Amino acid sequence: MSSLSVRFLASSLLTNSSNNRFKSTRLQATPPPQTAAPPSSGAVEVDALRLEPRVEEKDGYFILKEKFRQGINPQEKVKIEKEPMKLFMENGIEDLAKISLEEIEKSKLTKEDIDVRLKWLGLFHRRKHHYGRFMMRLKLPNGVTTSAQTRYLASVIRKYGEDGCADVTTRQNWQIRGVVLPDVPEILKGLDDVGLTSLQSGMDNVRNPVGNPLAGIDPHEIVDTRSYCNLLSQYITANSRGNPAFTNLPRKWNVCVIGSHDLYEHPHINDLAYMPATKNGRFGFNLLVGGFFSPKRCAEAIPLDAWVPGDDILPVCKAVLETFRDLGFRGNRQKTRMMWLIDELGIEGFREEIVKRMPQLSLERASSEDLVDAQWERRDYFGAHPQKQEGLSFVGIHIPVGRIQADDMDELARLADEYGSGELRLTVEQNIIIPNIENSKLEALLNEPLLKNRFSPEPPILMKGLVACTGNQFCGQAIIETKARALKVTEEVGRLVSVVKPVRMHWTGCPNTCGQVQVADIGFMGCMTRNKDGKVVEGADVFLGGRIGSDSHLGEIYKKSVPCEDLVPLVVDLLVEKFGGVLREREESED
Repeated sequence: MSSLSVRFLASSLLTNSSNNRFKSTRLQATPPPQTAAPPSSGAVEVDALRLEPRVEEKDGYFILKEKFRQGINPQEKVKIEKEPMKLFMENGIEDLAKISLEEIEKSKLTKEDIDVRLKWLGLFHRRKHHYGRFMMRLKLPNGVTTSAQTRYLASVIRKYGEDGCADVTTRQNWQIRGVVLPDVPEILKGLDDVGLTSLQSGMDNVRNPVGNPLAGIDPHEIVDTRSYCNLLSQYITANSRGNPAFTNLPRKWNVCVIGSHDLYEHPHINDLAYMPATKNGRFGFNLLVGGFFSPKRCAEAIPLDAWVPGDDILPVCKAVLETFRDLGFRGNRQKTRMMWLIDELGIEGFREEIVKRMPQLSLERASSEDLVDAQWERRDYFGAHPQKQEGLSFVGIHIPVGRIQADDMDELARLADEYGSGELRLTVEQNIIIPNIENSKLEALLNEPLLKNRFSPEPPILMKGLVACTGNQFCGQAIIETKARALKVTEEVGRLVSVVKPVRMHWTGCPNTCGQVQVADIGFMGCMTRNKDGKVVEGADVFLGGRIGSDSHLGEIYKKSVPCEDLVPLVVDLLVEKFGGVLREREESED
């Protein structure tokens, strides 16, 4: 981009939030002044040599300096041996796609290309469970997509038959499955033709920028997040051409822009969260930093004590990323997320490093004028709701555990065109919103077979908050199957107990916690265990107490190594004891 800052008419993006018209669940929605104790009350004394940048620019790419290469992890060695972005920026993918898998396996370099470096292009080889097939992760800023884009993705996965499907992810994004290497150059061109990219969506890159799924249509939004998320994505990927300044991070990095009192965007689990706040009559954002999940540690984002104007969000993003890129640890992968650097420097020391990388060498302190309503009750977006635009509504529909087939995608595209404006919105709960529907067309839309039989606008109450990662059907990291099991367990539990409020249940197949079990009311993390007969079976560590919103809190282990066959009675007991559930047998007898 030609500039680090694009001017927004910030005041016109701000909207009034007088009433709450949606169905509500009692989840308050603004982070407190501090969501977790900072690693240090100030700057930690650090040796000046430690603050020397560990990377340098060479031939247009950032590489790790020779003197910092001792003790680095295997992934860093792969990056040093061959720059991953050359597969895209220098068309290396064209040559790689012409090589047979048999030939690829004969060379360490090409084998690492398909197993590691292609992740910089959003391609993940499913070596363990789906050899020769790839998952492709896209970039979909703010979760906004079009009918044309949806049809194109449907056409890609359809050709792969039973191997092809798509998932809505927990970052408002699409992942498509079944891709084979020879097709990749053509798919990349097709993505570009419809305004999509998969670039820089995996490994040590910035992930999809998350925003309010109701941006621009919510009568009660604080700010329309779409332009901000688009700007961040365009800058980070250099308008989908590739931006090597941010492709050699120590680890993945997540960003979100908050636009709603509901905190649909989950700021507390992002590396950088923009929190709307005014200062001296100007609109802008306070900043939270460092939130993340990993197998060994999970941490909530903490205040940076910084505020930036709303029309100038990129310089601080650049400065935070450069600080992480330059100084982040590159040894044990379990200690390479940005919060570990914040721990080492202290929050004030980390802030000082960011200031050094700001254009004017300055960064305003946080504002006390937080715009997020601390008493807000988080709204349910399922079903039909009026938009801020008179005469229009949006409809939130349930996509069971985010899994979707090609024919379903074509039908969703048709519905978006026929009843709306050809637009779809993805949510971090793996669901979809159809916006801009004329009120006169609502009844017809709600009676469409797809919504009646497959993707309900009014799902059963326990299904509303159900989230599941890919599981071992496709993912080599997953220990257990998740998606089908999550649906089965939830259906069985729903037959035994009734609740009056949604209970968020998340499933993840392994400790990498892509299913974000720590933010769930009840979470299930896959493991292997023994059943009552001593047989080794699939099981789950059960988490309890995760909260989102103003009183965000990460859940903790409730019970370890529960065989999956024993989960239904355990969940029934939890719903009765902790969530006001009533056994249906008792409920019917009382009736």
